Amino acid sequence: MTANNSNKPAPASSTVTRDLRELDTKTENIYESLVIMSKRANQISNNIKEELHQKLSEFASSNDNLEEVFENREQIEISKYYEKLPKPSLVAVQEFLDGKVYYRNPTKEA
Repeated sequence: MTANNSNKPAPASSTVTRDLRELDTKTENIYESLVIMSKRANQISNNIKEELHQKLSEFASSNDNLEEVFENREQIEISKYYEKLPKPSLVAVQEFLDGKVYYRNPTKEA
């Protein structure tokens, strides 16, 4: 399950009421649609987490003395940026509704 487009989507940043009939039009099963969206949200979350850890690892020091611990403005800005990103579940729902998620069901193919 992957997104077809590498551009970052712009899902709503606030709560959106969704029509359940929209979610199952592609799969004809609301539960299958929810599984697809949840797996995609996990992928997005893992990608963001890896990216964040890579950026923050630049600031890691081998000496963790209290005297050497200080606020790093760049580290704070990076953290704030990632906190403001839309939730992975919102991104996954928007990608699914826009048809940007590739998925397959092996049981239906047989």
